[in-house]
Amino acid sequence: MKVLVIGSGGREHAIIKALKKSGRIEKLCAAPGNGGISCDAECVQIRAVDIPAMTDYAVQNKIDYAVVAPDNPLALGMVDSLELRGIRCFGPDRAAARIESSKVFSKKIMKKYNIPTAYYETFFDADKASGYVKSSSVSFPIVIKADGLALGKGVIIAQNLQEALDAIDSIMRKKKFGESGMNIVIEEFLTGHEVSILAFTDGKTIKPMISSMDHKCAFDGNAGPNTGGMGVIAPNPHYTGEIAKVCEEKIFLPTIDAMKKEGCPFKGCLYFGLMLTSKGPMAIEYNCRFGDPETQAVLPLLQTDLLQIMEAVTDEKLEGVDIKWSPDHAACVVLASGGYPDSYKTGFKIKGLNENGGVKDAVIYHAGTKFDGGNFYTSGGRVLGVTATAKSLDAALDSAYSAAEKINFEGIHYRKDIGKY
Repeated sequence: MKVLVIGSGGREHAIIKALKKSGRIEKLCAAPGNGGISCDAECVQIRAVDIPAMTDYAVQNKIDYAVVAPDNPLALGMVDSLELRGIRCFGPDRAAARIESSKVFSKKIMKKYNIPTAYYETFFDADKASGYVKSSSVSFPIVIKADGLALGKGVIIAQNLQEALDAIDSIMRKKKFGESGMNIVIEEFLTGHEVSILAFTDGKTIKPMISSMDHKCAFDGNAGPNTGGMGVIAPNPHYTGEIAKVCEEKIFLPTIDAMKKEGCPFKGCLYFGLMLTSKGPMAIEYNCRFGDPETQAVLPLLQTDLLQIMEAVTDEKLEGVDIKWSPDHAACVVLASGGYPDSYKTGFKIKGLNENGGVKDAVIYHAGTKFDGGNFYTSGGRVLGVTATAKSLDAALDSAYSAAEKINFEGIHYRKDIGKY
């Protein structure tokens, strides 16, 4: 088979490394890929959101199967376009991808189908939103979310009224996130342990993957601005078997049923962002694809052929696949550019990597790198994901940090407390 993975980050690199284990892939391509991905797949310089060019490439090169990994091309209808031209795909169509591309849509789904979530209000006018946060019914902190896609950065936790007003002004008036901030969701702040659950689903059957715990804040001690993710561990120590049963009954299955009833069944990887509150598990958000960096910790524990699972999702035969997981633990530490998630510089030589972009005793997933003249250089905010697996979480963390210490580039920044929160 000829398989095309669309995307260019650490998540895509993890998917590609997992697919390489399948014995049925004759040629593996990535578009556009990155420096590290080029060591594992043939990179094609087509932007992930260029739907016409990507579709033409897939048809002309007789691609048998395409994995659409990032949120933007999914939201824009990449799967719809490819399937219309006869290319089989893994990923939701445009209608189903709204579960992530519109937080207003996803919150309405939760409310309509009694899926436990935080109390919320939606706003299409900045003045009305400002008036709401000034009202006596609001207690701080509160969560303010841009409706559309914002590279994982469109969520602001406002600790007081001034921060809330500033967030509304930044998102809705100053258009910090562009058209994604035309509408916003303002919801109550939930407390508890956060859990990330990635799940395979073919629109009828849902099979959750190993749980994980992401670390969004930029700095140690969960301080600083939200990022796309600075590290992750799997499984999540707070996610018990008992909690998993509750989530399946009250959140996972109702969500799949809701999407069917709304006329947009979801097929692909559905991400559930959960909060384990004193009142029970609640849904914080949905993503319409593999999480990043969760994928970099979850897929190394997968023992079943990923291509087999993906094709079963496409063919709506997931129920018949027995998905097996390693009992080990995984830890991923993200090495970022100095200044991320705000302004940062790129183009710095990465030292410590071998000719294949790796390091001994760990798996290195490239997120923002380019390869030039025999060397790897930084090309993004999140540069590398350093992942290790072991029999215990402490051992996995020790190995991941030991490997991270061997790597260096100007401005390198990473959290030293992954797994502690």
